Amino acid sequence: MSDPLAQLGYVHSRLVRHSAESAAVIPDLDAPGACIVVLAGDRVVLAGETALLAPDTATRLGTRSLTLFLGRLDGHPVFATAVPAEVAEGLEADPEFRTNDLRSLAGEGRIAPHELGLLATAKSLLGWHARHGFCANCGTPTTLAAGGYRRECAACGTHHFPRTDPVVIMLITRGDACLLGRSPRFNEGMYSCLAGFLEPGETVEDAVRRETFEEVGLTIGAVRYHASQPWPFPSSLMIGCVAESLDDIITIDPEELADARWFSRADVTAMLDGRHPEGLTAPPPLAIAHLLVRAFVEGRA
Repeated sequence: MSDPLAQLGYVHSRLVRHSAESAAVIPDLDAPGACIVVLAGDRVVLAGETALLAPDTATRLGTRSLTLFLGRLDGHPVFATAVPAEVAEGLEADPEFRTNDLRSLAGEGRIAPHELGLLATAKSLLGWHARHGFCANCGTPTTLAAGGYRRECAACGTHHFPRTDPVVIMLITRGDACLLGRSPRFNEGMYSCLAGFLEPGETVEDAVRRETFEEVGLTIGAVRYHASQPWPFPSSLMIGCVAESLDDIITIDPEELADARWFSRADVTAMLDGRHPEGLTAPPPLAIAHLLVRAFVEGRA
């Protein structure tokens, strides 16, 4: 059997991370073999089929707002930087470059999977720095430290670290059926797993039970972890679980869902294959929801 995680977006990375705790000297951009990834707004700049650009190539793209040291790839230093969003528009006629948003890049399958994981790190870190320029403790402007894995406040001494927001995403089963729902934001006809953010002081299992009850009124018994996925929009960790429902009467919260239904394995198989008689579809392979419903179809959930 092929690796179920093979097509899952952003989970593969060969980056040996630098971190806030590392005592290693941060290299210069002109270090031998150095490369840099460039984001112009929410778009990644690519040269051919790679986002790993030579530093002198990146210099031609315009003024960088900040440069982060991510770590090393195959022993060579890797950096990330942001340039103005208008840069992406200016590259449309340049045959040397192309740009795309990170979600579409994962769907294309044209760049190496390990680059997607590295880009997820870059996008999340750059986004965090853009949103956290001031100390949450005293309001003073903060400065970049540890290559970008920390911000420091000179006024009160507080250290700030990049955050990841945990999200539970759950395949709910009862017997030989699973429950999938439709957000009003979804493409027409697409159904997916329910999901929601963990709250402070809450276990993963309790978050699955609370979110399920809030959205569809079902009481959940056993909860089992299945897999996880970084989701850099802007910086979440999707915690994939399989949950067993103790009842089957659905009561939809209309603020959260447009619809929710129980589906048989045959239904879900047809949705994955694009041949459901109602034209219903499931999430694409890059999403962890696809991994969960695929596991259900194959009897692994």
